[in-house]
Amino acid sequence: MKTTVKSIKIFSLLRLLQNFSCEPKVRCNNNLRFKGKTGLLDGFSKACYKTNRVLQQALFSLLFFSFYSLSALTLDDTLNALSPISPNVSAQFRWDPLMQDGVFNMGDNYGVFSAATVEGETGFLLINNSEVFNTPLPYNNNGSLFFPEAFVETLKTAFTQVFENAAANTIASDETRFRVTTIIIDAGHGGRDPGAISKHSINSKNTEITEKDIVLKTALSLRDLLRQTYPEKKILMTRDTDIYYTLEQRADMANAVNVKDNEAVIFISIHANWGANANARGYEVWHITSSHRRTLLSSDHNYSPDITAILNAMLEEEYTTESIILADSILRGLNQELGSSVPSRGRKANDWFVVRNSRMPAVLVELGFVSNRQDAVLMTSGEGLQKLTRALYNGIKNFIDIFEQ
Repeated sequence: MKTTVKSIKIFSLLRLLQNFSCEPKVRCNNNLRFKGKTGLLDGFSKACYKTNRVLQQALFSLLFFSFYSLSALTLDDTLNALSPISPNVSAQFRWDPLMQDGVFNMGDNYGVFSAATVEGETGFLLINNSEVFNTPLPYNNNGSLFFPEAFVETLKTAFTQVFENAAANTIASDETRFRVTTIIIDAGHGGRDPGAISKHSINSKNTEITEKDIVLKTALSLRDLLRQTYPEKKILMTRDTDIYYTLEQRADMANAVNVKDNEAVIFISIHANWGANANARGYEVWHITSSHRRTLLSSDHNYSPDITAILNAMLEEEYTTESIILADSILRGLNQELGSSVPSRGRKANDWFVVRNSRMPAVLVELGFVSNRQDAVLMTSGEGLQKLTRALYNGIKNFIDIFEQ
């Protein structure tokens, strides 16, 4: 609601204006009527008429400023006028009575002004310490601040433009910033290839532990967790049933994913270990060796062989570095989830087929040893599989957080 001057003042001004006609016929304080250019009193009539014209102009000025007062808003109304700019950000106001300075805030955006010394004074409104607007200033009337409509409109327009620019920059940033768009989970072995096999007595039962079953259960649980967190990303699996794919087919599946220049794919191959020594146990994460060189660039380009070799080496270094970061992140996730109950065998480098033939950051995770009873119990129990899945999930999530910063 706009502020008002008392209605009686407006009506009084209007009544005074009615008493001063713009015709030559005028009314003076001696209650005598004079008609223009008649009689000996003609000169006095003209003087009286001029006086009335001056009074009329003064009264019109007073009336104008009275209506000007009508076009000011209270603080609450000003805040309400700003609220539609952003539904998620509320407008706030701070006032320094000593310095007579005010600040409007909307999120990280602010508008600063100094109050007018008299009503109607114009001055500067500073937006985000970068833009300056000349506008009628807020003024103090009987201890309350009033904000001219022109000031509120200027502030509202400036804040609206700031939020629109921020939204446009966010869209542009989303289109160009680096981000992981696809996560490929490779459950090792499958079908006619069981992987590592061992037998243990678990819960008084002689149980056969098969690598392909352990890693598939873990991979499916990991996929579900990642899809919940990243509905906008592609979470792909090289296999989601007990089926056999060659190593070449798995690498081809990963390399077939199309991405833009600012997008990335990461590849996680899940396995379980086996050792001749039944006491060998623990988890480990592998990445490609820094000395290995892959053909990472496709042939559909016009680079010279020398430039191709340089770009390929640079891309190789980038993928190797990112693979190491991903491996370390997964190791931290395993350590945080399993603690000292399971030993960490650390990060290792080897040119595993699916790792060296994947044109992207890639790691191979060994969850534990099926040949070790303690590891076997962990990998086959519901609680143990949940811990392993959460560990992998946390490691991948932490890597994505770092990559997409």
